Amino acid sequence: RLSVSCLLPASWHFSLAPVGCPRLLSTPLRQLLLLGALSLLCCSLLLLRSKYSRGARDRGFHRYLARVTDTEATDTNNPNLNYGIVVDCGSSGSRIFVYCWPRHNGNPHDLLDIKQMRDKNRKPVVMKIKPGISEFASSPDKVSDYISPLLSFAAEHVPRAKHKETPLYILCTAGMRILPESQQKAILEDLLTDIPVQFDFLFSDSHAEVISGKQEGVYAWIGINFVLGRFEHTDDEEPMVEVHIPGTENQESIFRKRTVGILDMGGVSTQIAYEVPKTVSFASSQQEEVAKNLLAEFNLGCDAHQTEHVYRVYVATFLGFGGNAARQRYEDSLFSSTMLKNRLLGKQTGLSADSPFLDPCLPLDAQDEIHQNGQVLYLRGTGDFSVCREMLQPFMNKTNETQTSLNGVYQPAVHFQNSEFYGFSEFYYCTEDVLRMGGDYNAAKFTKAAKDYCATKWSVLRERFDRGLYASHADLHRLKYQCFKSAWMYEVFHSGFSFPVSYNNLKTALQVYDKEVQWTLGAILYRTRFLPLRDIQQENFRGSHSHWRSFSFVYNHYLFFACFLVVLLSILLYLLRLRRIHRRMLRNGSSPSLWIEEGLPPQKMAGPL
Repeated sequence: RLSVSCLLPASWHFSLAPVGCPRLLSTPLRQLLLLGALSLLCCSLLLLRSKYSRGARDRGFHRYLARVTDTEATDTNNPNLNYGIVVDCGSSGSRIFVYCWPRHNGNPHDLLDIKQMRDKNRKPVVMKIKPGISEFASSPDKVSDYISPLLSFAAEHVPRAKHKETPLYILCTAGMRILPESQQKAILEDLLTDIPVQFDFLFSDSHAEVISGKQEGVYAWIGINFVLGRFEHTDDEEPMVEVHIPGTENQESIFRKRTVGILDMGGVSTQIAYEVPKTVSFASSQQEEVAKNLLAEFNLGCDAHQTEHVYRVYVATFLGFGGNAARQRYEDSLFSSTMLKNRLLGKQTGLSADSPFLDPCLPLDAQDEIHQNGQVLYLRGTGDFSVCREMLQPFMNKTNETQTSLNGVYQPAVHFQNSEFYGFSEFYYCTEDVLRMGGDYNAAKFTKAAKDYCATKWSVLRERFDRGLYASHADLHRLKYQCFKSAWMYEVFHSGFSFPVSYNNLKTALQVYDKEVQWTLGAILYRTRFLPLRDIQQENFRGSHSHWRSFSFVYNHYLFFACFLVVLLSILLYLLRLRRIHRRMLRNGSSPSLWIEEGLPPQKMAGPL
């Protein structure tokens, strides 16, 4: 006996007795109709299931697409739009960034959807002034006048009605860090005193500060991962990682979307930042003390009791390991060692252009000079990439202690089989400007391309440059020191940070989704993390029943559709059976009403006596 039942949205029951089924299905047409109806029902149920299984993936795709195509002008007439301002006070100048975001959706698991504000011409609302704020160390009373044009620029773009609820953050970096604490305090006090008088932005004492290199690295890491959607834990299609939440060692591990690490090599310094998902161990108590200054634990979520957005991130900055600073260290070493050998051995190496020092880190036959203390050391390139790498290895300052990197600094283990890194600045310039290999990094291909470049005669490289075969912003300085910087980048990545040569999850990039991602995005995201609490409380005030009704309507809508198909199928089968019985009764000359009511096949009538 085949029985089908449904309780929602209406209660009904339908049965097929085996008595009628064999005769009903004996006709090919009836079989075709029945199988077709059943197939339609199955397809509907499969579509319903696939719709829900694809839901998270589709939502994630639309969020990524929104970031890629986020080039429309900001609608300043939208009353539900909120704004935030960050001023990056760097060593060479200060830049102001204006961000905006819609009301939070009320889901405590989601972060604010912060984007960079765009003006009527669809350009990012950004302005830069020079010099750096640290130049006013001796005249702190002029700092407010210095920064006023930036704030006036932001005030013109943020709607006037939103000024009093728009947070303003003035965050100072490298230039201010080197000033004495008294001068830092004087500059910040002038800002805190004068800005509230001139502008109505939300600006408190904690909104102006000198941030550490560790904080700046954390903000950069947050910004990159936010743009890549790595803080959205709803899409199971992305690679996952097992995480031990800090402070919850006795609880079970959780699995969430894998974040990316960042490598940033500038002119002066190199920085690395990545999540440490597992609880770390230390080789010594001294190493543990050092690690406390390099590991940052923070919660990006609005609820401090929720651990979904708790992260443990390692951040280390290495001064002197940037591309230009490394070249300077290398040249200083060449100069001092060559002069010492000349004095000890009575030689004249490098003292004239006719007897230059042979530098393996310059392209073949390229010439260069090192000037120090009124003396000149002449160089001529031999273009030997392998020898250049060997000469650079001592500059890594590696030690024999376990879990260390450049300068012997502590570095927690990286799970190379389940990790992903992005390389910015010099990592991108080294691979793309001349070698045209930006993007996915492959050590073997990069080594071959670098060797070929170094071994190419300088005259040939100049000819290629004149023909425009390199990147538009590549200049002769880049061409001359490309060999050195390629070797330096390679050694820092593989020898310094100990990434294996087989590692294939490094992407060198200048932008993410065609946009330059600043650390200021991570700063505004972190510092406004508690703002969603207001919207969440408003959602809770409306009551949870509205959410349930909305969900129930959508769910029952599809359930009703499935049940409707079953009812339609049952009616069709019943009518077909009724028609067949009616025809048979007409042939036998008897009324079928009794048998139809009974649900039994018609009985043969006894003939007249």
